[in-house]
Amino acid sequence: MKHATITETAFVNDANLRLLAKPRGRPIHKMLVSFSAAYFAGALVTDLVYWQMPNVLWERFSIWLIVAGLIMAGLAAIAYVIDLAGGRQIDTPAWPRVVGYVLAVLLSLMNAFIHSRDGYTAVVPTGLMLSGLVIVVLLLTAWVGTALANHPRVGG
Repeated sequence: MKHATITETAFVNDANLRLLAKPRGRPIHKMLVSFSAAYFAGALVTDLVYWQMPNVLWERFSIWLIVAGLIMAGLAAIAYVIDLAGGRQIDTPAWPRVVGYVLAVLLSLMNAFIHSRDGYTAVVPTGLMLSGLVIVVLLLTAWVGTALANHPRVGG
């Protein structure tokens, strides 16, 4: 029969054993919002080109870019809910960005319906104005959201 002798005792702190599941990096929805904003900006560019050169190819590019932006906006909304549920750090305050982004997506949805009509008048002037308005809303949303996040009493 063998005997074991304990010569040294070590205590392990419980805090070292727990996994700290803190999400790292940028929330996923921010990346998807950037993609949808890029698609919407691309639609404005192709609308401007279609205004100057009325070739139906540019109008088709516009509607495809708007639809791709709307799909990415839907994925961004899903990712935002997942980020909230997962406890990721969301910018404070989030409401200006959410309101502005929802407004831009609704305007883009209207723009998709306008672009689906037939002919040159489907894009010029209504579709072109809506595409420009979406970009203005997105730029104002980014500016206001950043200003509020950096304000000492509100977010930063």
